Amino acid sequence: MKKIKILKFCMLIASISFAQDKIWTLEQCVDHALENNITILQAENSLLSSKQDIISAKGNFLPSINSNLSGGASLGNIEVFPGEFRDREFYSTSVGIGFSQSVFNGFRNINLLNQSKLNLERNQFELEKFKDDISLNVANTYLNVLFNKENLELAKLQVEFSEFQVNQVKTLVEAGSEPNSTLIETKATYSRDIQNLTIAENNHDLALLTLAQLLQLPYENFDVEVIEIDTPSANLMYNDIAPILNYALQNRNEIKVAERDIDLAKLGTKISKSAYLPNVSMGYGFNASANFSNLTEDDELLDQLNVNKGHSINMNISIPIFNRNQTKAQVKKSKILEETTNLALEQAKINLESTIQRAFTDARAALKSYEAAQLSLQSQEVAFQNSQERFIIGALNSFDLEQSRLRLINARSSLINAKYDFIFKTKVLDFYLGKR
Repeated sequence: MKKIKILKFCMLIASISFAQDKIWTLEQCVDHALENNITILQAENSLLSSKQDIISAKGNFLPSINSNLSGGASLGNIEVFPGEFRDREFYSTSVGIGFSQSVFNGFRNINLLNQSKLNLERNQFELEKFKDDISLNVANTYLNVLFNKENLELAKLQVEFSEFQVNQVKTLVEAGSEPNSTLIETKATYSRDIQNLTIAENNHDLALLTLAQLLQLPYENFDVEVIEIDTPSANLMYNDIAPILNYALQNRNEIKVAERDIDLAKLGTKISKSAYLPNVSMGYGFNASANFSNLTEDDELLDQLNVNKGHSINMNISIPIFNRNQTKAQVKKSKILEETTNLALEQAKINLESTIQRAFTDARAALKSYEAAQLSLQSQEVAFQNSQERFIIGALNSFDLEQSRLRLINARSSLINAKYDFIFKTKVLDFYLGKR
């Protein structure tokens, strides 16, 4: 046992080390989350419990069999003749077996079996819903890491450019083409870019930390594979929301869960109504007994059991007449639950439709923002190149050059934001259309 514990500990350490050193792909992240997420594990346990409920419901159709074996002893003095007492030992033994079978109970057993099967199906849909939600959450968090990686790379490029600018301006100052104040301003810009790089590094680290925590993995040395994301285009955008809505309303697991809840409520009403109907059951029993005393000559055990035996057959019919309105109240509660589940389905459809419409509107807006960001970046790149040329020939001062550079930086940052925003928004629409 000790060796097994040591082996398990070593395997755990090895798995942690592997998790720390490997570069995680998006697929690996999703698979790991689906295998280890606590919510999913709980839902899987609920599924296992539902399967046991089916076994239990099937057992209601089988007879109940019981056996009994009893024995007793009585020790003490007894008066056999007036004034004459003797030690008396008396022993008794009884054995029996019997079974009972429900013949009719208002279709309760059938409805309980159907209910347990339906509940299993409902829990399966709920499990799939959890998996879908977690997969989308992991994908979103993964994209956020990539987004911050791009911003980090942009910040590094700005630091490199600022360093180049410092060296260039230093050369111009030494040549007497620029005043020393220009060098001071350029160095200040360089310092600000280093600060922005620190912020970008922190944002990147926080994004990685969030993903690692979501996956329940150690953060140390955790990193993800960089996916080369092609320049998105309008082709990713859906032209019509109707196919997405139709598919989602027919196939989304939250809708299926709500529909199964309605069916379960209807079965609950049938089960409650079964209490109005009679119950019929049958039973059979066999019993044998033997007695022994030291004061009498008793037959042998087997002989007594053979003589003192009996069979019994019984049928029981129970007809409900009045049970203090308990059944009536339970049926009423079941019908109220039916109405509640119907309302829950309607609300689920409303919520789903609202979510998809909002996602569709957001995706269209994200596309427009992305296209605008592309045009803005193109303009700012041309403008900054022109500013550089003018600065070199002395037609532009350092302040105006810096303002042009800031506009270029903002344009690049805006494009990265718009790109990932548009990609994720379209992925959400893919998600509701059943694409993975």
